[in-house]
Amino acid sequence: MRNVLYVGMDVHKETITVACASEGEEIRVVGTIANTTTALSTMVRKLVSVGKRPSFVYEAGPGGYVVCRRLREMGFTCMVAAPSLIPRKSGERIKTDRRDAVMLTRLYSARLFSCR
Repeated sequence: MRNVLYVGMDVHKETITVACASEGEEIRVVGTIANTTTALSTMVRKLVSVGKRPSFVYEAGPGGYVVCRRLREMGFTCMVAAPSLIPRKSGERIKTDRRDAVMLTRLYSARLFSCR
């Protein structure tokens, strides 16, 4: 699985925050893109240009299904993480899009939670 680029996405109605990492590499936040087909295609082209095969994960929610379907139509793996299965520290109340995308990438690359 060395040729895989793990990509975590925090999907909202208007935006998608993206973080990625390869096996054994530090997680980096790619940025925030508009939640449009054009912006998604551009982001995927940039990720593919690294020379690794992107594999995507997003936290289940109302805005993510369309993104997941588009990625699968492009031929990529896109997993859906159940929010209840994502471990959270007790007392951790601050949620940001960047933190969520990084956490999804970290858990997905380490295969620490199950997805569908």
